[in-house]
Amino acid sequence: MPANDRPLRRRVARRQTLLGLAFASPFIVGAAVFIAYPVLASAGYSFTNFNLFQSPTFVGLDNYVHMLQDSTFWKSLGNTLFLTVLGVPLTIIISLAGAHILNLPVRGQPLYRALVYLPTIVPVVVGGYLWRWLLNTQYGFVDYFLGLLHLPQPAWLEEPDWGKPAILIMCLWTIGGTMIIYLAAIKEVPRELHEAAEIDGAGWFSRFRYITWPTVSPVTLFQIIVTVIAYLQIFTQPYLLTQTRLNAASGGPGQSMISYAMYLFQNAFDFLKMGYASAMAWVLFLITLAITLILLKTSKRWVHYDSERD
Repeated sequence: MPANDRPLRRRVARRQTLLGLAFASPFIVGAAVFIAYPVLASAGYSFTNFNLFQSPTFVGLDNYVHMLQDSTFWKSLGNTLFLTVLGVPLTIIISLAGAHILNLPVRGQPLYRALVYLPTIVPVVVGGYLWRWLLNTQYGFVDYFLGLLHLPQPAWLEEPDWGKPAILIMCLWTIGGTMIIYLAAIKEVPRELHEAAEIDGAGWFSRFRYITWPTVSPVTLFQIIVTVIAYLQIFTQPYLLTQTRLNAASGGPGQSMISYAMYLFQNAFDFLKMGYASAMAWVLFLITLAITLILLKTSKRWVHYDSERD
């Protein structure tokens, strides 16, 4: 490179860098103002006593120590983990099974796929009030049909033992998006592999285990991580199902339906304990980060990528 061309190339490179930063500046400014600053601010507030109307007062680790003594904190954490442990496997299993059913060559296949996906585009608030009506013990259709089948008719929103199953039902109602993603992954499985395995006498379970599952395992890892995060942050479903006439969520009978995010919301905006709520938010972040790292670490044992098979 001629020496006299180097300054010109530096100016061109600098101009291109500045031009790129100019185009990216809306995102950079937005991320800094609406993401980075709130995250850092919440970290600082977690060590303070702050109620929005007075200046924060430094209290050290008092907020974190108070969590260990807060029975409602443990109740909300237990409810959230219960929903996560049950909800994530159910979501994956039902979605994967439903995707196989939607892949069957039957008449009206596009209609069935549209009907399965339809609940995901219904606003969550509308869905919440719809399920409050369906699960009502006096005029709800769920108990009505259970009665026709001579099955028990539980008081879904009034009995502590049935509150969390009601939340799970409402969550599983909107797994159409997960099902469609699995359907797309299943269609990527080479049909020739299934035909060859069937000729060799392999049954449907063997074909699923050795052909379909390795192909969709990367998608499964993604779905598990996303679903775990969604359940750990679950808020709208329990809030709407336990909402009272005063537009306040009670957490259900015996606080059996209160979730971690819901209790965090109550501390922040009902009790105005912003410092305590910030500490809870960071605990939830650390729990989510730990679970995600464990999933990524253990995924090496069961996730198969195309590059590994080549």
